[in-house]
Amino acid sequence: MFTGIIEEIGRVRCVTIAGSSGKIAISASKVLEKTKIGDSIAVNGVCLTVISIEKDGFTADIMAETVRRSNLGRLGPGDQVNLERAMAADGRFGGHLVSGHIDGTGTVRSMKKEENAIWVTIETTPKILRLIIEKGSVCIDGISLTVAQVGKGFFQVSIIPHTGAETTLLKKHDGDVVNLENDMVGKYIDHLLKQQEPVAPEEEPGGMTMEFLREFL
Repeated sequence: MFTGIIEEIGRVRCVTIAGSSGKIAISASKVLEKTKIGDSIAVNGVCLTVISIEKDGFTADIMAETVRRSNLGRLGPGDQVNLERAMAADGRFGGHLVSGHIDGTGTVRSMKKEENAIWVTIETTPKILRLIIEKGSVCIDGISLTVAQVGKGFFQVSIIPHTGAETTLLKKHDGDVVNLENDMVGKYIDHLLKQQEPVAPEEEPGGMTMEFLREFL
């Protein structure tokens, strides 16, 4: 489990893809503290398992599903990535619940400055957009962000100077691909609602219903 609060910007040493899977090697320092082989590190929001550690970096496997769902297969030597270690049990949630399981990708469409903030517009698929709500949470390349606006085919976030300085997002350009993870709570509710089947009037409902949500949420 992660929080979406980036600890460090790392740099890709190499990405080796053979077939549809491979390995990624990353230069880093802070996220190596107390990290052991087998621990999890989120790389651009993708939960990866550390398979080797050096004094100034680590290596992780990338499975085929990760290549399909994320932007990791597009990375090359020198590219910067957002890094976060898995949250400690006694840690604080500075962001929101992030699983590190990417739902898909989006494309940076524009960046516009407004006083001390930068508005970033991300275009993505209807499947991802249906779970994005204004003032809700979204994870972009591992960064926990609040959704400012939602439109047809896109959503927007507003980036404060600190977030811009501590992450890679404002280093992106129009057309760059970013990893997206929808809010976990929204995904579970959506799944439960999809499981509903019609029941006879005398039977108890089989699970979560819209009536239940209206009454108790």
